[in-house]
Amino acid sequence: MKIMMKTVALVLIMSLVPAMLFAGGAAEQKETVRLVYVNWEEGVAWTHFLATVLEDEFGYNVELTAADVGPAISSVAAGDQDFFMEAWLPGLHTVYTEGTDVVEVSTIYEDGVTGLIVPQYMYDDGVTSLSDLARPEVVERLGGRITGIDAGAGMMIKTEEELIPAYGLDEAGLELLPSSGPAMMAALEGAIANEEYIVGMGWQPHSMFGRFPLVILEQDEEIVFPIDNIYILGRPDIMNDFPDVAAFFDNVFWTNDTIGSLMLHIADSNLDTLEAAREWGQQNRDIWVGWLPN
Repeated sequence: MKIMMKTVALVLIMSLVPAMLFAGGAAEQKETVRLVYVNWEEGVAWTHFLATVLEDEFGYNVELTAADVGPAISSVAAGDQDFFMEAWLPGLHTVYTEGTDVVEVSTIYEDGVTGLIVPQYMYDDGVTSLSDLARPEVVERLGGRITGIDAGAGMMIKTEEELIPAYGLDEAGLELLPSSGPAMMAALEGAIANEEYIVGMGWQPHSMFGRFPLVILEQDEEIVFPIDNIYILGRPDIMNDFPDVAAFFDNVFWTNDTIGSLMLHIADSNLDTLEAAREWGQQNRDIWVGWLPN
């Protein structure tokens, strides 16, 4: 009789174990924060780094999505993503934010500069302003091309719709060719190696200015690209749903030195982007630990 009672008790205990494990697992399920970013070097770098902090310091699961800037901002406005990680405002990306309910969560970089760029040797040859691009000999040496980035980027749209007509570059025979950030960088590297003429798109912060001798051309007539700050945007109600993440992002601030260090670490690492960003964070806690909210 005693043996039967022990057997029944053991069966009952074993039958409860899966339920207890399931209940414990459910209790430990981490909430997910969804970050969307554009495939631009600086945004890739800080998005992946900030994701590691949200995982390691806050205990969140982080879902990362790369998209063109227009769809990225639209997805945040619609509530399909929680945060967009690189909005250049009030100039470059206003076309995407106007009329939406996105929230400006924080300013993470000030005085962002954008424009068309040339290698230093072109600048030394006298190609110092946007107007100089319209000179026939310059157009010929450029092969009639301006090397662009991804077609949906705000910089591409403003260049096509505003800059090129304002400076008569279309009439001079120049055409804007879309590619991507990495493809443009590869084109710059190849042209500079042979001291060929090339015009690309540049913005600071970016490691391109540390890797190559580049100059942003003067906007000597109409100002198409004003100075912008860079913001993290959130979906409606983000402050109520993720107040700790919003407080953290509100403390984040990058300088050319700090984001440059992170970008170069990721580029030179054999690790994948997330783990390289995590490694940089472990080696540079003094830069970011003060960003954590109390």
